[in-house]
Amino acid sequence: MAQNMFDLTGRVAVVTGASRGLGQWIALSLAQAGASLCVTARDETSLDETKQKIEALGRTCLTSAQDVTDVSSIDETLNRFDTIASGIDILVNNAGCEQVAPSLDVDEAIWDKIIGTNLKGAFFWSQAAARRMSSRATGGSIINLCSLTSYVGIPTAVPYGSSKSGLLGMTRALSAEWAPLGIRVNAIAPGYFRTAMTEGFYQDGNWSERMLDKIPQKRFGEPSDIGGAVVFLASEASAYVTGQCIAIDGGFLASI
Repeated sequence: MAQNMFDLTGRVAVVTGASRGLGQWIALSLAQAGASLCVTARDETSLDETKQKIEALGRTCLTSAQDVTDVSSIDETLNRFDTIASGIDILVNNAGCEQVAPSLDVDEAIWDKIIGTNLKGAFFWSQAAARRMSSRATGGSIINLCSLTSYVGIPTAVPYGSSKSGLLGMTRALSAEWAPLGIRVNAIAPGYFRTAMTEGFYQDGNWSERMLDKIPQKRFGEPSDIGGAVVFLASEASAYVTGQCIAIDGGFLASI
């Protein structure tokens, strides 16, 4: 019975920014749990690997190029995805960007790019998905990708931290507003995972050593570490969970 609570067979999940890294891992985890996938990235050809891996699991996968900062294209993308299902059950707002810079050097272009991608894009994707979910008796689940910077201040990451702190606040507010519609809104806050976006940090051996000293489990996150929490929040196993953010960080936040 407990195992069936995590079963996503027959569900349709949309994952933004799914061409690599956390987004790809999340999409594969949802597919392994039984979901059909609709995945987006700025460049559709970059999604080929994700699509092939999902289809190798015997799941359906549609891909679409979509820039989350282009609000007008969100409904167009969802309309395209409607070809494999009558609605969307799960949305994972994973698309994100970061640009490390001293705060005194941050210009309007950097600010708008990061806030637009990480916060504006997540809101309008959530809004579009909720409009579809609210029309169905089954409701749905929205999962946002927050960050350790949703909780702690990181020098040279002020726009990013601002966007992720805002995303945590948005998660809580939308969960309260949309609960009567049967829509749950939660988040995960990944700790230190080695991805294409963060690879530059890991090239610095001194940085890696310092970070490991701060993580009680003394290791960085692996692909398998991210999927369990996402499947939990997407499934009936978390039917009474909304407005929460799960830190997947090896104990980092608990120890500072």
